Amino acid sequence: MTETYSEVVSTARNYYNSDDAEAFYSMIWGGEDIHIGLYEGEQDTIAAASRRSVENLARRLEPLDASSRVLDMGSGYGGSARYLTRTYGCDVVGLNLSDVENERARRLNQEQGLADRIDIVDGSFEAVDAADETFDAVCSQDAFLHSGERARVVAEAARVLKPGGVFAFTDIMQADNCPDGVLDPILARIHLSSLGSPSSYRAAATAQGLEEAMSFTDLTPQLVTHYGRVLAETEQREAALHGKISDAYLRDMKTGLARWVEGGEQGYLVWGIFNFRKTEAS
Repeated sequence: MTETYSEVVSTARNYYNSDDAEAFYSMIWGGEDIHIGLYEGEQDTIAAASRRSVENLARRLEPLDASSRVLDMGSGYGGSARYLTRTYGCDVVGLNLSDVENERARRLNQEQGLADRIDIVDGSFEAVDAADETFDAVCSQDAFLHSGERARVVAEAARVLKPGGVFAFTDIMQADNCPDGVLDPILARIHLSSLGSPSSYRAAATAQGLEEAMSFTDLTPQLVTHYGRVLAETEQREAALHGKISDAYLRDMKTGLARWVEGGEQGYLVWGIFNFRKTEAS
């Protein structure tokens, strides 16, 4: 099947399929996860903190068991899918736009003996190739920012979710009161015209018959910590990264990471976790 991607999604797909991006994320993040971590102390590695984010998200999806089916929208290297399957015995579909990431995810699934419970699907979360009311839970971590049609993504999550099912996700957002123009340098680098906001996600969810199962948890200080850690790790390992990642990519990445930190410190960016439930009448 030939996928048709929106311009914004196509841009993200090309980026994550690049050799530079694959080398950077696999080497700096640890090869399992690609999202913001939850840090408890200075000793935490990026990989350990990122895994703690997975554990936190998984708890929002409970109860899950061997009969459950979960959709991970923007599944990256499949780390969340593998955690869910190992922990709860459930089946997981990992929907992801990057061929390169998906190849790694499938290989890791096979190596860890989980390939029969996890299906990695090439595609866009703007148009999920699944029937209505197919999944007991839907999740995502820091992926929806790469869509220019986030209300449509939320609608797709609601459509494939069974009544009573849970939809939990994290995303990097702009604050509801963010002044116009201040995020332009960040948006230009990731080829977006805007980010979602807490109020826009609430409105999109309400329009689809989703209600908050748990209040939004604002974890923005973790965004600042995480991107500061990634920047420090990149600078410390720059000599080892040289030759594996282009100098231009590393230069742009360091600039971008510093801007994420600055945006969080100034209160222009928000990061946290939403937890919605599909009402029985939806």
